[in-house]
Amino acid sequence: MAAPPAASAPALGPVAPPPAAVPAGRARAGRDPGADPVVPAQAGAGGAGRAAGVRHRPVLTELRLSAFGSHRAAAFPLGPVTLFAGPSGSGKSQVLAAYTALAALGSGATLEEAFPDPAARVPDRAVPDAGRRRGFRIGCTVDGPAGPVRLDLAVQAEPALRIVGERLSQNGQILLGTALRDPGRRSVQAAWFTGGAIGVTRAPLPDDRLGTALLPLRVAGATAGQRQVLAAAEQVVVALRSVFRCDPRPDRMRAPVAPGEGRLSEDCANLADVLRRTRHECGTRHALLTAAARTGCAGPVTGLDVRDRADGLLAAVLDRGPGRPATELSRLGSGELRFLALALVLLTGPGVLAVDPAAELPAARQVLTVLADGLDRGLDRRQGDELLRLALLSCGRGHIRLTAVVGERTAAAARGLADVVVVDLTA
Repeated sequence: MAAPPAASAPALGPVAPPPAAVPAGRARAGRDPGADPVVPAQAGAGGAGRAAGVRHRPVLTELRLSAFGSHRAAAFPLGPVTLFAGPSGSGKSQVLAAYTALAALGSGATLEEAFPDPAARVPDRAVPDAGRRRGFRIGCTVDGPAGPVRLDLAVQAEPALRIVGERLSQNGQILLGTALRDPGRRSVQAAWFTGGAIGVTRAPLPDDRLGTALLPLRVAGATAGQRQVLAAAEQVVVALRSVFRCDPRPDRMRAPVAPGEGRLSEDCANLADVLRRTRHECGTRHALLTAAARTGCAGPVTGLDVRDRADGLLAAVLDRGPGRPATELSRLGSGELRFLALALVLLTGPGVLAVDPAAELPAARQVLTVLADGLDRGLDRRQGDELLRLALLSCGRGHIRLTAVVGERTAAAARGLADVVVVDLTA
């Protein structure tokens, strides 16, 4: 797909050198790739088996967007805590939408599931090419035991939604490359490194799924080259699958809920059921949540409890102390409910949140990334500061990361803090 000015995503071509680190708060202009998939005859010396002491948990360290919403050839660094700030229309939510879509593709979703409204991701002024095609590019870098691995996708949004180019690369060498050869077929031609006497394996892959996520089903791991490809692909998939998108909905959190398995949903509507579980199974984290509630909720708070109603449903309450009636969470303000839900998310983990982490690695070797659009929306300064404190506390342990959109007040409080990347976007 040709790339006219301000337009869409052509098929990916030769890999450009890995980008330099991007200063927090700046979007860096990048080079657009070219056309054909290229797989080297030999793999580099990097990959699995790096020296001890490097990062052992796969995590995203960079997100790249081009012709995606308001973003053109932009690269954003990602740290343990990454906060995006900027005026309305600057593309903050688009960044999280791209991250969410990559996570869905890494979990096996189809392109249509990951991008239910793909045309909305193409810039308004994007000019279609001669074939009336428009699209966008997204990509990421995942660091881990295999070393830094790059994943880049070119997505055609119109006239038909499809992946027209994918590249998995390491140290500037391409481990997997795909390209659209026949627009009449719903497949792309893929080539991945094999090594040995064969060198490269070629086969068609579906154009509506992430090829990298399919490689563990296609590659046997019989040669050193195949093992390098598998290590890189599995590292990317593990990092992308370990994501929890959190969007607390106070209007849904006020109603009593039926007892369940105690795994928090994205909208946090089943908060009472999860609180019942944490109270019985994890006293330490429940105590930390209660302490946070004392800061984020009005009035005295001595505990968080759950009561069984006569109709069999559950209702969460704030204990107010001896001689004081408890307050059902349904009576709290929207900011208090959002605060409690987000605090619970930061203080728990995959076992409590409704995520499906990869089975390739034990839980201790995975990092859960929480995505929150409007982390401090509806919160006062005290609540926002407490959430930032909890994020630093939890993310500092290395098992959870936070990528969120915040307002200027929270961004100002976070600037200069260790392990926090604040990205300031401009309209």
